Amino acid sequence: MTSKPIPLAYFSNSKARGGVEEHMLALLRGLDRKQFRLMLICSPEAAREFSSDVPSDVRIVPIAYRSLAHGKGGIQLAQLLRRNRIKILHSHLFYSSLFASPLGWLTRVPVIVETPHLRELWRHGIVKGSFLVDRTISRFVDAYIAVSQANASYLTQVKRLPPSKVHVIHNGTNVKRFQDQPSISQEKRLALGFVKSDPVILVPARLEPQKGHRVLLQALPTILSEFPAVKVVLVGDGALRNELQAQVQQKALAGSVRFVGRQADMERWFELCDFSVLPSFYEGLPLVAIESLAAGKAMVATEVDGTPEVILSGRTGLTVPPGNPEALAQAICKMLRNPNMRKAMGVFGREWVATHFTEEQQIQKTQQLYFELMAHAVPTETASVPNRAVPEHGSG
Repeated sequence: MTSKPIPLAYFSNSKARGGVEEHMLALLRGLDRKQFRLMLICSPEAAREFSSDVPSDVRIVPIAYRSLAHGKGGIQLAQLLRRNRIKILHSHLFYSSLFASPLGWLTRVPVIVETPHLRELWRHGIVKGSFLVDRTISRFVDAYIAVSQANASYLTQVKRLPPSKVHVIHNGTNVKRFQDQPSISQEKRLALGFVKSDPVILVPARLEPQKGHRVLLQALPTILSEFPAVKVVLVGDGALRNELQAQVQQKALAGSVRFVGRQADMERWFELCDFSVLPSFYEGLPLVAIESLAAGKAMVATEVDGTPEVILSGRTGLTVPPGNPEALAQAICKMLRNPNMRKAMGVFGREWVATHFTEEQQIQKTQQLYFELMAHAVPTETASVPNRAVPEHGSG
């Protein structure tokens, strides 16, 4: 569609690796190199953590730009955008867009995009809860990519961003990565000290307050009273690791819970489990829910934001209210009592993901949006007022 590849820069000032970073990596791997020349601008911490997984033809530039005190980072970012003649600047999470999008406008980047990814449950108070800053920054943004229908509703109804700028593109995964894997689950069971008959529950989530591990540990004694052989594997790392390990010790749950840290080969860990659990308080569209179903494993999850768009209660898993250990325990016990039910959910779940949540669909729809935005871009020499023009088809 273009004679020269479009210079495209992704920006994220997040310090940790999570679903947002996996989302970006999928795009960096899959975007058409004939159409796009790619750059990743991220925090030095993130660059160290996942730069080895970034394709070799993508230029990685570490920049610290998370506060007004990082003035040098802002200058570096502006210089990068100018010198590389960036045509599309795409920030991930609002806190990244807050710093990058105005600079993109000042440096005359023709197309500026933000993917907010999730509902910000922490936004309270007169200033933060009003979303006035978000609406101000929206004047510099041409388009928002909502990762779920729920995320789109949050952006338009709660943040009150212009609906014409909001476009729904679901997260996706490489379904083939989870199929036809040589089985090594027995070796993993032995390495973790499990026996073959132990039911195994996987919790694929960073150890952060958002993910609700505390609620699961509150529910676990009830589960163990009926199913004493259950084992829970926590895959992920984060700020709560020490606190959660202490909670496990205090509740005498050490024989039932394993902390294995962040793991790159998630397909192997889903193979290990009977089903997975995601007790989050808020999400956008959780990639791990998609991955669990791609591996043929049903999930018990909280009915928050975009999660019910993947975990269809009674069909691909079970959903419960967030922050409710009793309801979570009941749902997990129901899964444990009904192996045929959870297997059928896993079979249907894999079909559901293969139809609606593939990485190929995510990449193709994102590319198409970029082309549409470029076609409607205001010429840089006339872009003097921060009120960006956008296509009119909105959140389709």
